[in-house]
Amino acid sequence: MVKTKLFVHGHVQGVGFRYYAQTKAIHRNIKGFAKNMDNGSVEIVAEGETRQLEAFIDDMKKGSPLAKVKDIEQTECSEEETFSAFDIRY
Repeated sequence: MVKTKLFVHGHVQGVGFRYYAQTKAIHRNIKGFAKNMDNGSVEIVAEGETRQLEAFIDDMKKGSPLAKVKDIEQTECSEEETFSAFDIRY
């Protein structure tokens, strides 16, 4: 299992992006969460097998139909939390 943290920048709040991320995560067997940040980005912590995670990141680059993804910042994830599903956090 691989765990990564993404910060998705662009027009990604108020356009169903977190729900899109959740749908794609469930489809690709990814666990973790998506959360709106105060700066207008969306933080995603994603955990899964390498191939599924790469496909999930490609999905995030495309974005939901109304979103306009400008950039994805990927960092190492130090979250110790274990996930049983992919949640939307508030």
